[in-house]
Amino acid sequence: MSTKIALVQQHATASKSENVDRGLRAFEKAARAGAKVVAFAELAFEPFYPQVPANARSIEQAEPVPGPITEAFSVLARDLGVVCILNLFERDGNSTFDCSPVIDADGTLLGRTRMIHITEYACFHEQGYYTPGDTGAPVYRTKAGAIGVAICYDRHYPEYMRALALGGADLVVVPQAGSVGEWPEGLYEGEMRVAAFHNGYHVALCNRVGKEEKLTFAGESFVCAPDGNVIARAGLGTDEILYADLDFRKNDESHARTLFLRDRRPELYGEWLSR
Repeated sequence: MSTKIALVQQHATASKSENVDRGLRAFEKAARAGAKVVAFAELAFEPFYPQVPANARSIEQAEPVPGPITEAFSVLARDLGVVCILNLFERDGNSTFDCSPVIDADGTLLGRTRMIHITEYACFHEQGYYTPGDTGAPVYRTKAGAIGVAICYDRHYPEYMRALALGGADLVVVPQAGSVGEWPEGLYEGEMRVAAFHNGYHVALCNRVGKEEKLTFAGESFVCAPDGNVIARAGLGTDEILYADLDFRKNDESHARTLFLRDRRPELYGEWLSR
């Protein structure tokens, strides 16, 4: 099985409605170009709120799922027959989450992945905004294949990336908010290449882009195959749609699926992983 993915690398302004409108136009453009999966960056349609510490009114910036954003993209996904992976600031009662809704090609909201690991450091004051996710590491059976989501900080945890492999993911989408100069050159790309190689799936990282209040986001979204090779890469600081053709037959032929997963010894890991 093969499919074409599109990663929408776009800047965000202070106007949520404007950002959503641009995202919908990009979705339609990607679908017209043959994409069967369209994915967006972390908080793609809103400013990156954690640049500054949260306050008592921060919860007002969040919206429910399903809600206005998911409903707009569900309609378009159904009309175009394309799978959609979003990311937004979700409110559920008095709790808020970094959330990725996954919408199938018929417009059905299959579920939502909530970021599990929540960081806290300069310009990434996320613990004031996000409740640790309670959805685990789901893998969604979509028309375009089995898709898992690792939201930004979750990608740093090999056990989370392995859980998606054990759940049968063909593709892991990583919505990210990575700024210019945040990590040593090539490190976050190398991390995802190794995850793809270790786990036998494709990885598609979609990064936000543009200068905001305290951070300049880098872009440089990319897609890597299960052999660890990068097969598509977007530019630094550019608004663009990155396309890649994914051949899921390579997952079955990968070292991970023919060797690494076969030779695991999980009976020996339990005590270590629980520490």
